[in-house]
Amino acid sequence: MAERRRKMAVSHKEQRGIFMNDANKGCRIKICGLSRIGDMEAVNRVRPDYIGFVFAQSRRQVGATWAASLKRALDPRIQAVGVFVNAPVSEAVRLAEVGTIQMIQLHGDEDEAYIRELKRQTAAPVIKAVRVRNGDDIFRAEQLSCEYLLLDTYTKGQYGGSGRVFDWNLIPPLQKPFFLAGGISMENVHEAQSCRPYCLDVSSAVETEGRKDPEKIRRMVEAVRQSGKQSGG
Repeated sequence: MAERRRKMAVSHKEQRGIFMNDANKGCRIKICGLSRIGDMEAVNRVRPDYIGFVFAQSRRQVGATWAASLKRALDPRIQAVGVFVNAPVSEAVRLAEVGTIQMIQLHGDEDEAYIRELKRQTAAPVIKAVRVRNGDDIFRAEQLSCEYLLLDTYTKGQYGGSGRVFDWNLIPPLQKPFFLAGGISMENVHEAQSCRPYCLDVSSAVETEGRKDPEKIRRMVEAVRQSGKQSGG
């Protein structure tokens, strides 16, 4: 376990180096909420930078055993992110340590103490989701010890997955790299990149009747990468 943590720490340093130094890489893309072997085949064909397994209660929820099977079918060049909502620290740590996920996304009410305990137990990079109501929400979140933020739409009583866009004018200049979520679609993908996110996080926009659609995934990945080239990365 100690050796795995060392390797994960090295991997994260490389990841941060890529973010800081490779301006030509452009905006990344994450396809979230994968739950079927067919989803793995679809993303393997177009290789988004990240995919997300949702372990929180959701119609897209997967269990640990099934997620491990899905991960074995995933192209190793694609990073797997585990999405949790107020889960025990041990749950996220265990999935990171066995290699089912490479990054941990916290989409609930997790605070600084939670993040510090998580980082004490695993070297996996942490993404903290912020349900944005105003700019102060984002400023406060940037003080947390996570490596990344994820800016999402605030919906009362819901921890994400609303498919609704928030006011991107609320996003201040940030030191931390951030994922942008909430209603990202083919219609606004270019505008979304003007916010200078590290990564766009997409789920419902690449679904048809509640299931991931391979053609929509292909079109979205191509759109993000093409838009990034047009805007100069």
